[in-house]
This record gives sequence, structure tokens and C-alpha cells, in this order.
Amino acid sequence: MKRLFLFLLFVLLLGMAGGNAYAQRVTDGNYATVANIRSDGTIQDAGYRTIGHIRDDGTVQDANYRTVGHLRSDGTVQNANYSTIGHIRNDGTIQDANYRTVGHIRDDGTVQDANYRTIGHAPGIPRAWAAWFFFF
Repeated sequence: MKRLFLFLLFVLLLGMAGGNAYAQRVTDGNYATVANIRSDGTIQDAGYRTIGHIRDDGTVQDANYRTVGHLRSDGTVQNANYSTIGHIRNDGTIQDANYRTVGHIRDDGTVQDANYRTIGHAPGIPRAWAAWFFFF
């Protein structure tokens, strides 16, 4: 249900963008900009240079459009060869391939390590995208 809500919210935000790809800011734990993620899935560094892409089908690509991973609708995170490298749980828990907790993403976009220390902020960005950026 939460994924459906996030998806619908994302679609609504895309519609409000009027066709222009806007960027949401990703910051570190001290609120310094580390990246921008545009509504079309383009990932840019703090200087707005493209460093990657996340496609609608969950394919994650580098700046040269080479596939580096996959985000599955069930929360499974895979590398380019489709080997599982992690899991994104509905409650925001991020796990490695062996189900060890490596972090958390709260509903407000706060990104925390396994010990709940804040390591970043990604408000308004789909949880799976933020998880890929910070943990994979």
C-alpha cells in the first residue's frame, strides 16, 4: 500500500512539473548538496553533471547508459548481472544480500545508517532511488 501511495505521489508530482524535469536535492547528514535527482530519473552530482539514470522499469545506468543494476518492484536490488545485492523493505529498512540491515530511509526522506545515525536527506525522492544512491 505504501509503495502504491509513493508511486501515485510521484506520478502526481511529475504531472505538476508541466513536462519539465525538475530536480530534488539529495544532501549529506549536514545538509550539503551531494546530488540532484530529476523527475525523469537522471542523477546529477552537486555541479549538475549527469552521473547516472534510473529508468521507469527499475534499470539503473551510469552516465554513459551502461546498466549497473536493477530495482525490482518487490524491493530486490540487483547488480548488472541480476545477482541480488540488497533488499528495500516496505518499512524503509535497507538490507544487503544476506538480509543484514545496512540502513533505513524514513518516510520524510531522512537516510540513516544501520545504527540510526543520519547520513543524508532525500525528501520527495522515491525510497528505492534514495536507497540505490546511498547504499548500492
